[in-house]
Amino acid sequence: MLDHTIVTLRKLALEAGAEIMRYYQSDEIGLRLKDDQSPLTAADEAADAIISAGLRKAFPDSAVVTEEQADSHSQHHTRFFIVDPLDGTKEFVQKRGDFTVNIALVEHGAPVAGVVYAPARQRLFLTGMGCAYEEIGPFDATTPGALNKLELHVPAPDALIIVASKSHRDAATDAYIAQYAVGDFRAAGSSLKFCLLAAGEADLYPRLGRTMEWDTAAGHAVLAAAGGYVLRADTLAPLTYGKPGYENPFFIAHVPGVTPRANG
Repeated sequence: MLDHTIVTLRKLALEAGAEIMRYYQSDEIGLRLKDDQSPLTAADEAADAIISAGLRKAFPDSAVVTEEQADSHSQHHTRFFIVDPLDGTKEFVQKRGDFTVNIALVEHGAPVAGVVYAPARQRLFLTGMGCAYEEIGPFDATTPGALNKLELHVPAPDALIIVASKSHRDAATDAYIAQYAVGDFRAAGSSLKFCLLAAGEADLYPRLGRTMEWDTAAGHAVLAAAGGYVLRADTLAPLTYGKPGYENPFFIAHVPGVTPRANG
């Protein structure tokens, strides 16, 4: 049985996902640029409102850090929820489907619980009972459905399955990947890349580009619960959360059996 925290995160992710899909299926996405020139839509803001209000009501004593509320970014806590209400806004705008709702709980620097929901793909990943699962739809916001326990792929050292970004692939990433014997390559957007590793569909995900903690925490939680790892690319130390500014270093996500190589 899923605990209260995950049941609540799941419910909020599904409610936010339903609102996102309402915008996705219309022409009224309300696109504009934020100060950092990243895209923002009405769907981002609507999903953020649902999730942040729901978390503050359900967990009034816990901090909430969310991408779309800049005033939450200056706070630092040992225990907090961290939210990206719509990860993969470029995918959303371009109608490519690889966008996700991400909600995680961080304690003492580690993401200990998380939900990743891809509403256009109808895939829902979550942690619970010390494991990671993919729920089988259709998804009822109030009643969790059947859960498939995720099992990591056993990698073939001479034929690794690599997953990387659709929107942020660059020469540095290609050079890093070239150090490995690659058997297959898969492209995916948003935090789905972590979930593909957790679901046994890939072995290695290098990210040599800028990300924020709200981009990664929920997917990291799912992969860690399945038995995988997310490491800093420079030192190969575990990626931690609650850093000043909530900005991540480059990182390498992998399953057991892959020997990660430091970058830089």
